Amino acid sequence: MSSLMDELARLRESAMSDVAAAGSTEELEEVSVRFVGRKARVNEILKGIRGLEDADKRVVGPAANALRKDVEEAVRSRREQLEREREVVLLATDRLDLTLTGRRPPRGAPNPLTEVTRSLEDVFVGLGYEVAEGPEVETDWNNFQALNTPPDHPARSEMDTFYVPNPHGGPPGLLRTHTSPVQVRVMSSRTPPIYVVCPGRTFRRDTADATHSPMFHQIELLAVDEGLSMADLRGTLEAFAEGAFGRGTRIRLVPHFFPFTEPSAELEVSCPLCRGTGCSQCASGWLEIGGAGMVDPNVLVNVGIDPERYTGFAFGMGIERVAMIRYGVADLRLFFEADVRFLDQFRGIPVTS
Repeated sequence: MSSLMDELARLRESAMSDVAAAGSTEELEEVSVRFVGRKARVNEILKGIRGLEDADKRVVGPAANALRKDVEEAVRSRREQLEREREVVLLATDRLDLTLTGRRPPRGAPNPLTEVTRSLEDVFVGLGYEVAEGPEVETDWNNFQALNTPPDHPARSEMDTFYVPNPHGGPPGLLRTHTSPVQVRVMSSRTPPIYVVCPGRTFRRDTADATHSPMFHQIELLAVDEGLSMADLRGTLEAFAEGAFGRGTRIRLVPHFFPFTEPSAELEVSCPLCRGTGCSQCASGWLEIGGAGMVDPNVLVNVGIDPERYTGFAFGMGIERVAMIRYGVADLRLFFEADVRFLDQFRGIPVTS
C-alpha cells in the first residue's frame, strides 16, 4: 500500500507541475489526457483496487479519486486562465478602432432614362394629369384601327411592326409601336373629362444605331373635355417645355400630319443648350421634340365619345430624345448597355436646368 500511496503522491506533484507549466490549451489538453485520461495511471490504480485488502482499499481508493478530482479542477482553472490571457492579447493586438469611418457599400446610379421619365411625369402631374399605363403586347384595334390608321398604312407592315402569334388561335397581337393604345384603353373605359399621361416602352423594327433602337421609350399626353382647343394645347406645351427644359424655353408648332390628330403639328423647342442662338445640337436654335394635335373626331367615335360634345388634344415624344438633349449623349445605345461607368456619370446631375 505504501508504494501505491507514494506513487499517487508523485503523480500529484508531477500533474500539478505540468498543469501549471502548460502554455496553451493544446498543451493543457495533453497534460489532462496523460494524468486523468482513460489510459492514465491513476485510472489503472483505481481499477486494481479490488485486488487490495479492505483496509488498503479504504485508503488508496479515496486518495486516487481525490487526485483525479484535484487534477481535473487544476486543468479547468488553468484553462480559464489561459483563455483570459488570450483575450487580453487579442484585445491588445486586434483592437477595433471606433474612430474610423464605416465602410459603406457603393450605391448604384439610376439610369438617366428613368430619371428623365420621372421628371416628365412630375411636370404633367403638376399640371393636373394622371399617370396611366397599359400592356406592351396589344391588339391591332388598340394600336392601329381605333387610332384612325388605315389598313394600308406602312406602319402596319411586318417591316415596321413586331407581330406576336395568338396562343388561342385568333388574330395575332403585336408589340405596341407607341403608347397611344393606353389612351385608347383609357378613353374606352372612362367618361370625360380625361387628363392622362402615358409613359412606357414601345417597339418598332429598326436597326440599332446611334439614333435608332428596336425598343425605346415614349411619353404621351391626352386631354379630353368640353371646349378644349389648340390654344389649350399650346398653353400646356409651353408649361411643359419650361418644366422639362428650364425657364425661358420657347416653343413653336410646325404643321404636320398624323392619322389620329387633326390638325396636327410638330413641337419644336428653343435649344436648351444654346438658348436658341444655334449650336452643334440644333444648328438653327430649335429642336424638334415630338408630335401634337387635336384628337381626330373619328378616334373619339371609335372609343365611344361624342365628338359633338367633347374635344381633345394629344402630345407624344421619345424619352431618349429628351435624355440625349439634356445630357449631351450622342449615341442612343449607351442608355441600354448597362455600363456602370456610363451610368455613374449621371449620379447627382439634375435633370433640368
